[in-house]
Amino acid sequence: MKKFFGTDGIRGVAGQAPLDATTVHAVGLALAKSLKAVTDAPRVLLGMDTRESCGEIAATLTAGLVTGGATVENAGVITTPAVAHLTHAHGFAAGVVISASHNPWQDNGIKLFGPDGYKLPDGTEMAIEAEIERQLESHTAAPVAADAPAVNDADRAEYMRFLLAAVPGLSLDNKRVVVDCANGAASSVAPQLFSDLGGTCLITHASPDGRNINLGCGALHPEVVAAEVVRHQASIGITFDGDADRALFADETGKVVNGDAVLLLAARDLHARGELKNATVVATTMSNMGLEAALGRSGIAMLRAPVGDKYVLEQMLATGATLGGEQSGHIIFAGRSTTGDGLLTALLVLDVIHRSGKTLAELTSDLKTFPQVIVNVKVREKRPLEEIATVANAIAEAEAALKGTGRVVIRYSGTEKLARVMIEAEDEGQMRKHADAIAGAIQAELGI
Repeated sequence: MKKFFGTDGIRGVAGQAPLDATTVHAVGLALAKSLKAVTDAPRVLLGMDTRESCGEIAATLTAGLVTGGATVENAGVITTPAVAHLTHAHGFAAGVVISASHNPWQDNGIKLFGPDGYKLPDGTEMAIEAEIERQLESHTAAPVAADAPAVNDADRAEYMRFLLAAVPGLSLDNKRVVVDCANGAASSVAPQLFSDLGGTCLITHASPDGRNINLGCGALHPEVVAAEVVRHQASIGITFDGDADRALFADETGKVVNGDAVLLLAARDLHARGELKNATVVATTMSNMGLEAALGRSGIAMLRAPVGDKYVLEQMLATGATLGGEQSGHIIFAGRSTTGDGLLTALLVLDVIHRSGKTLAELTSDLKTFPQVIVNVKVREKRPLEEIATVANAIAEAEAALKGTGRVVIRYSGTEKLARVMIEAEDEGQMRKHADAIAGAIQAELGI
């Protein structure tokens, strides 16, 4: 089991292990050493979101990288997928993003990308972890942080050109669009990007102060942009998370449109144009059974991967699928992106709407979802649930009761100390009964 890396990099409370200065410096040293094994003069691209802790973490990490023999280019505040794209486009040995994505401002994280723009595979992360441990064992004094290198503003401009090139001919004329930037990394890109597309664009939550990222806004609170769509009689609402690697939407009626619905409309569009390889989409264990049914009606198969867009991507690469994603809004378009990209997803959804002449509500109208509930339980440790008799019994009882009419998915969050209980069923009463029973058992055994 990995000690430092979760499903999306290293994450924790800023200033506390594993994001204390000593460990962050060791991460930089370990990454530099792994890169030096491949290339003599590794170049690393660094980006970050808008948390107040990003500057200090970036400086400490840079000191470790430079001490280890790497050079660092600083893209400043920029989205995670922008770093992934630019890393690959310019031949960097690695890309690093200082971000905790959808987490609150007190948290932060370190995400790593390889020279191909993909997140590192588990085996590479394990090797880096071993080197981090060796570096920590040899540290005898607190590291001295270096100044982060000057920001290269050209990186953002290039990323915007890449995004616009993906949707030639797209125009928002006669459309009113609400865009919620979550006071995060999208704030540095989205206002200019959408203004270049015409129409009327209402930008909200694009005034980061270091502590308001994801606070009552963004993809964690899609109902906020949905309400704004209704208030302004807009055509569509778009909302991002803190590092803009995912996007959710609201249709013209104010209904929230999640990643499952985006996968459906994108899959049908690609399938109609002969661009959906093997007529297959990769989703996750959290995607609703209603998506599988709707795709099936269009002759499209659905595969399920573990939660985490890196695992979706791994299955896409293994099967040759050209589209995959998560209910939470991470969508990957093979050949266009190497990771979930909220801004790219938003433009491609707008392009489908533009070319089809249909509204978002019309494009997703036949997605009939099973009732689904997700209960999050804060835990003090992440013991294997199957080893806890009361929890295992509650899960077994739910699976037996819902066999053929629902699904039970229980997992630990890869980024927070949470157990997630997801149950989906035709019968809402049964669904809530079993979700509460399992959550209660976890709370009794592991809860804070």
